[in-house]
Amino acid sequence: MKILRMLFSGAGVLLVLGLVNFYIGLHLWVLLENWLPGISAGAYWTVFMVIAFAYMIGMVPWPKAVKPAARFFKVIGSYYLACMEFAVIVLPLTDLLYWVLGLMGVNRSAFTYEAGATLVLLLAIFLIWGSRNAWSTIVRTHPIKIDKSIGTSAPLTVAVASDLHLGNIVGNRHLRKMVTEINNMKPDVILLAGDVLDDSIEPFIRNGMSEQLKLLKARYGVYAVLGNHEYYGGSIKEYTELMDSIGIKVLQDEVVETAGVYIVGRKDKTAEAMEAGGRLSVSSLLEGLDLSRPVIMMDHQPTGFDLAAKAGVDILLSGHTHRGQIAPNHWITKRLFELDWGYLLKEKMHVIVSSGYGTWGPPIRLASRSELIKLEVLLEGSKQYSEEPLSSQTVLI
Repeated sequence: MKILRMLFSGAGVLLVLGLVNFYIGLHLWVLLENWLPGISAGAYWTVFMVIAFAYMIGMVPWPKAVKPAARFFKVIGSYYLACMEFAVIVLPLTDLLYWVLGLMGVNRSAFTYEAGATLVLLLAIFLIWGSRNAWSTIVRTHPIKIDKSIGTSAPLTVAVASDLHLGNIVGNRHLRKMVTEINNMKPDVILLAGDVLDDSIEPFIRNGMSEQLKLLKARYGVYAVLGNHEYYGGSIKEYTELMDSIGIKVLQDEVVETAGVYIVGRKDKTAEAMEAGGRLSVSSLLEGLDLSRPVIMMDHQPTGFDLAAKAGVDILLSGHTHRGQIAPNHWITKRLFELDWGYLLKEKMHVIVSSGYGTWGPPIRLASRSELIKLEVLLEGSKQYSEEPLSSQTVLI
C-alpha cells in the first residue's frame, strides 16, 4: 500500500512538472520561432525536455561509466530549476499584460519580440545577481549574554556553519573558503548544524572533501549533527565514520561536555519518519545535566522552540530553510517556521537560524545570502558581560 501511494505521488509530481514545463516550453518556442524562423519543432522539444528534466536524469543511479555525464546533467538541471522558478513567476504576468493590451486595443505585433528580449535580460540579471549572493559569503557576528558561568573571564567564540550541501555543485573551492574564514575566527568550538552533504556521499569522497574539513581548527573541538539530506543520501554510517576519522564528532541524540559547556546534538526531524526509534525528546537529552552550565543545542530544522526553552537550552542553532534560497520562497518559509532566519529570544533561550553556507539545487540565491555565523558568548564573570554588548555585525568576505 505504501509503495502504491509512493507511485501515485511520483506520477502526480511528474504530471505537474510536465505541465509546468510544457507551459514554459511553449512560450520559449513562440519566442524562438519569432527570432529564428524555420527552427525544427522536433529538435527543439527534444532538447528542451532533456534540459527540463536534466536534474532528475542526473539523480538516477547510472552505471559507473555513465556517471560523469550524469553529473553534467545534474549541474545543467540545477540551473534550469532556477530558470523554471523565474519563468513560473514572470510568464503569467507577461500573459496577463498581453491580454490587457488586447482589451485596450493596442497593437501587439511587436509584443513577442520586445517582451522576450526584456525577459531574457531580466533572467540574465537574476542569474548573475543570484550567483553572486550564493558564492559571496557574509559573516554575521552575534554577541549573546548567558547568565551562567564557566569559571573563565573570556567570552566563548563559537563558529557555526549549516547547509554546506557539499557535492557536485558546491565543491572544494567554496569549502576551502569556508575553512579559511572559520579558522580566522580562532574559534573555541566549531559547530556544523546539518546538511553537510548534498544527498549522495559519492562526490564528497571522490573529491576528497573530508581532507578540507580536516583543516578546521578549534580549541575545544568540531561537532556536527545530521540534516535531512544526510538521511536522504542513505550513507549515515559511512559518513559518520568518515567524519570521526578526521576528528569531527557527529552527534546523534548525544551530549558532549567541552570548554565548560554542554554541546547537544539532536538527530534530524527526518529520523521520526525514517528510523524505527525516531529521535529523543529535548527533555530526555538534557536529563541529568547540570543546568547551571551553558547548554548549546544543534537541531537542523528550526522547530520545537517552546520545548527546548522549557528544557533548559540556552542557545539553539538551526539551518535547513536557506531563507527560501530564491525569492519569493522566503514568504513561504516565514509562514512555515516560527523563525526561518535570523535571531529570536525565546523566553531566556537564544535562537539563531542560519540561511546556510551552500545551496541546494541551483547555486542561486535571491533575498538570501551564503552566510557563516560567529557567536561571541558572553558569560557571567567576563568583563564584557557587565557592559552593554555590541550589536550584531555583518561582514562581507
